[in-house]
Amino acid sequence: MGKVIAVISGKGGTGKTTSTAAISSCLAALEKKTLCIDFDAGLKNLDLSLCMTDFAVKDYMDVVGGNIELMEACSESPQIPNLFFLAAPIVYDYENVDEQVLKSMFENIRQEFDFCIVDAPSGVGSGFRRAVSNADMSIVVTTGEFPAMRDANHAASIVREMGKEDIRLLVNRVIPKNLKRIKTSIDDLIDMVGARLIGIVPEDKSVFRALHANTPLILYKKRFAAYDYLDIARRISGEEIPLRQW
Repeated sequence: MGKVIAVISGKGGTGKTTSTAAISSCLAALEKKTLCIDFDAGLKNLDLSLCMTDFAVKDYMDVVGGNIELMEACSESPQIPNLFFLAAPIVYDYENVDEQVLKSMFENIRQEFDFCIVDAPSGVGSGFRRAVSNADMSIVVTTGEFPAMRDANHAASIVREMGKEDIRLLVNRVIPKNLKRIKTSIDDLIDMVGARLIGIVPEDKSVFRALHANTPLILYKKRFAAYDYLDIARRISGEEIPLRQW
């Protein structure tokens, strides 16, 4: 039985979509059959980070609507074996979604894949809640900026209110000198969000360069942050990987 993981953030700009793509790619590189779902209807960008824009023909509404089977809607990456992508529709009203049909889709996903990583919409709206309610784990992505930290705390609180206990924290785009300037630390972030740390990823220009070179981050020639995402993927897979000291 596969595992569904919702990647969430309280606000935009934390690198949530980049993290979703990188973690999914690394799980696939670890020979885990992995599905990456863009759940951000209307503002979908996950296909860009996966470099699969030309391959995402169908979306999950085709599956939820019963038009095609799950595996027909999933596109396999031409560059990374074991990695599959399911796109978001242009328009989708989460308020009127049939929750049982959506739940059934995720149960089918658990049967087909080792892992499913869901790129939830930023904020704490209905799309966020649908993603979290169908997930076995939630990863809150934040940066070291106070607005992002506060919103991450709010997002994690809502996840707990929904009865979900497996919440992890990913601190992204870290610049150590900036943390020192605002007199905060990774431990402060952990205390504020109230979630178990799963990884720390530094600010890395390669993320920007890989995206605009239309190359998955883990295949880019300079991919420093990719090694941190690989460690996160290994922890998700159950390996005991020590956290880097900051």
